[in-house]
Amino acid sequence: MSGVTDLPFRRLAHRLGATLVVSEMVASEELAKARRDVLRRVEGRDLTPFVIQLAGRDEHWMAEGAKIAEAKGAHMIDINMGCPAREVTGKLSGSALMRNLDHAQSLIRSVVNAVRVPVTLKMRLGWDDKTRNAGELARRAEAEGIKLITVHGRTRCQFFTGAADWRAVRAVVDATSLPVLVNGDILSPDHARAALEASGATGVMVGRGAYGAPWMLGRIAKSLESGRDPGDPVLNEQRDIAIEHFEMMLGHYGRELGLRNARKHIGWYLASSGASDAVVKSWRGKLCVMLEPQRVIDGLKAFYSGTESLAA
Repeated sequence: MSGVTDLPFRRLAHRLGATLVVSEMVASEELAKARRDVLRRVEGRDLTPFVIQLAGRDEHWMAEGAKIAEAKGAHMIDINMGCPAREVTGKLSGSALMRNLDHAQSLIRSVVNAVRVPVTLKMRLGWDDKTRNAGELARRAEAEGIKLITVHGRTRCQFFTGAADWRAVRAVVDATSLPVLVNGDILSPDHARAALEASGATGVMVGRGAYGAPWMLGRIAKSLESGRDPGDPVLNEQRDIAIEHFEMMLGHYGRELGLRNARKHIGWYLASSGASDAVVKSWRGKLCVMLEPQRVIDGLKAFYSGTESLAA
């Protein structure tokens, strides 16, 4: 979720009912070297719990990054062994670590031994269908002191194609006594219930299902707790959330970078409204080239006003 779960998004999702939010993936070596944009990723100690996700391939830098994350106020550190992106796996990080479980285990050990806070692990089912070794990695992770595991129901070589195999996550549940979260293609409360039933997992983690819908995590949590789906916010509430998010991004990044980084979120908010593809495309083309923040806000108000009229 790099470039998505920044501090504004996490604060908003948390306020809207998310039980736990995790930082963008943070490169451990760059964090230790205090690269400015990476330091921005480890802000958020006002969130409770405050979770920082680390990535890397070197024991020393992973341990150093973990120490810095703890010093920044992290209540929990999550190790990324699930990212499928080529720019990450090409550096032998993310899900590439599942190709060498001995090395993966040594990285886990270095992080757990470096800090006093709980350490968790995010993984996929394996590198490819011939090496679905998530269960074995889970056993090793538990032995090293990992406290919770999240499994995306695809291999790395699947990237995001096909459907997430929630049933395959049950092999990880059976392999460990740790809490396991199931992840992948969870876009609604119905998906969450189906994923839990198929996997036997303790809970769910939502990623792309929260694009343009930071309320989805809270909606799923309430639905699982009460048995009743509260549904999405009404359109005027969605409008207010979109504008609040936009203003938070301007405050976090500054005007120029905030405008640029907000554009993908604006497109996702438009799509989540239920408007037709043609209407969304037209408004996205207008709003995502505007250079004046107030014009973007006025445009969002106009879009949702028109969408409400269409819905009525």
